Amino acid sequence: MFSPPGMGYDRAITIFSPDGRLFQVEYALEAVRRGWTAIGIRCTDGVVLAVEKKRISPLIDPSSMEKILKIDEHVGATFAGLSSDARILIERARQEAQINRMLYDEVIDVEVLTKKVSEVKQIYTQHAGVRPFGVALLIAGVDRFGPRLFMTEPSGAYAGYYAVAIGAGSQVATEFFEKNYQQDTTIEDAIVLALKALASVVEGGLDPLKVEMAILRGETGRFENMPTQRLVEYIEKLKA
Repeated sequence: MFSPPGMGYDRAITIFSPDGRLFQVEYALEAVRRGWTAIGIRCTDGVVLAVEKKRISPLIDPSSMEKILKIDEHVGATFAGLSSDARILIERARQEAQINRMLYDEVIDVEVLTKKVSEVKQIYTQHAGVRPFGVALLIAGVDRFGPRLFMTEPSGAYAGYYAVAIGAGSQVATEFFEKNYQQDTTIEDAIVLALKALASVVEGGLDPLKVEMAILRGETGRFENMPTQRLVEYIEKLKA
């Protein structure tokens, strides 16, 4: 049974439609689907995050458009959807990571951090006068359990993944992962896999200015952005 928006079920986040849907949450999911493609791959020795970057205007400085952000020394995140919403949630995640360090003198578990961010998202699906966050986050890190990768939805739901894609090209990238991902994948393999997945969705083909990548290595447990020169080398090798 479909309840048309004219019935008013899409006007307040606290009202369920007769078929059990929250239209505002579905609209937030649509914002995610229209976002730039972001992918994450969990490996035996770490996690790789890669994102598509579109240059909206030739007047914009590409270096000012960060899509992969460091949360703590051992955790990073990327997103698809409204970048303003993502900025607020990532700032909250940074605060939670620092609070954990101060209280317990240790780094926060990646899943615990994901839960805290997801709880904030969920709260914004049940109160009048607010709207859901129109963003999905990929949260990756290395903790006492090893490499971890999680995706959080606008509803506040989250799940762990071996490989995941969000944004406009998510369906194509997900199908690519289903055919090509192996659980014994290493970081080097995952970098190539990530670039191949992005190549299938990036308009005009791969270009260092259109891609951003970060790595979390299990041996160091640290977040590191991939330098542009290394990204150029991988892309040229892939094209060869």
